Amino acid sequence: MLGPVDDLRDRVAVVTGASSGIGAALARTLARRGACVALVARRAERLHALAGELAAAGGRASVHPGDVADSKVVERSAEEILHQHGRVDGLVNAAGFVHHGLVKDHPPADVARLVHVNVLGTLHWTQALLPALRAQGGGWLVNVSSFAGLIPQPDEAVYSATKAAVTAFSAALGHELAPLGVHVLAVHPVLVRTEMFTPEVMARMPKGTEKRFLSAEAFADETLAALARGERSVVIPRAYRWVVRLRALAPERFDRIVAKTRLRELPDLTR
Repeated sequence: MLGPVDDLRDRVAVVTGASSGIGAALARTLARRGACVALVARRAERLHALAGELAAAGGRASVHPGDVADSKVVERSAEEILHQHGRVDGLVNAAGFVHHGLVKDHPPADVARLVHVNVLGTLHWTQALLPALRAQGGGWLVNVSSFAGLIPQPDEAVYSATKAAVTAFSAALGHELAPLGVHVLAVHPVLVRTEMFTPEVMARMPKGTEKRFLSAEAFADETLAALARGERSVVIPRAYRWVVRLRALAPERFDRIVAKTRLRELPDLTR
């Protein structure tokens, strides 16, 4: 067990992708539990609005606009956070985005951007804060992967690949850092209600998908509960773990389910 994360007073947590969705929800939850939250994202106006919201509720936050894909910007922001707060106890790598569409229609520039943000952004922030975590002898990292990182999804091939990289990176990093008292959790959201799921995206999803979404707030609570339990990898909602087991134990049956539930929703598949 990692220990309780309900009382995070005098702790500092960095949250990337904090301008919306999962990142913003995790920032709110951490602040509500007493942490001082360093907010990171490209959209400065949204970060300032969130910081104001947290302050009005009695929380503490600082704003650090920047692109997680730019290693120099990340280094400067990390130095700024450490100088301002004196320490960092946790890092949430929540910055990322998804592309829905077939590989044949995916522009190379968008492919590169997915890799730079989803994979390299996680790596840049981890490397930037590791010296501080190692020096103080403990801390935690939460890397937001995706269910697609465990169960690659048609219509999200490149995104699935980037999230599989985050999952593998988290597992290997966890082994490296465990002896130093730094815990690593890879979290795999299935369907979380965020602005990523536009009407255009939902039109490409199986019928009834809209009924299975989890709120970002509920996702944040479950993530911190998994962190407190000392888990290294978790699927949220946990009920979807059976899908991972099915793919491992009965791959042919799994492929038939994918063909039935996902492929028939893609009208451009044969073009």
